[in-house]
Amino acid sequence: MLQTKYGFLLFVLLIIPPIRNLMESVMVVHMLVQIPLLIISGWLISGYFQCKFPGFFSKWNSNGVPGIILVVFLITYWMIPRTLDEALNAWYIELFKIVSLPFLVGIPLQDSWKKLNSLGRSFIIFNFILMSGLMAWLYIDAPVRLCNNYLEVEQKVLGWGFLIITVSIVLYMLQNVFTDHSEGT
Repeated sequence: MLQTKYGFLLFVLLIIPPIRNLMESVMVVHMLVQIPLLIISGWLISGYFQCKFPGFFSKWNSNGVPGIILVVFLITYWMIPRTLDEALNAWYIELFKIVSLPFLVGIPLQDSWKKLNSLGRSFIIFNFILMSGLMAWLYIDAPVRLCNNYLEVEQKVLGWGFLIITVSIVLYMLQNVFTDHSEGT
């Protein structure tokens, strides 16, 4: 239950207008800090909803695939540059971001992740590697500004941030493949 309290506290902290506006004022913080923190807040509070509605999760997301499909579609949606602009310009898109990331990404991700087999998890990780690599290339190499609310230099910094994330995940996966995991069992 302490985890749930931290999740709700993080969520409330992230939606306070001065904090939200500060995080959204810098493109790299908006995309690589605020959005993941909203997802993490949903991950942390998922235990509360799983205890309250166990039948819903076992019926709707019994093998984890429907939840992961929802997660992949929403994460892909929030990676689109136009979506970042719309979240700053339209209050209803901002509200959708605040609701969808914790409740439609964080909670289903936590519920689905433990239900997926290792092949499904690997598919999701490699999908994320490809998406973040593509976003790195797009933001770094785009000849024009993709987001009207941010400067082109911020766009390039975000691209390099995505590249660092991509390389880090690839290195982690390689390290995981080439290390011995038999001691832990």
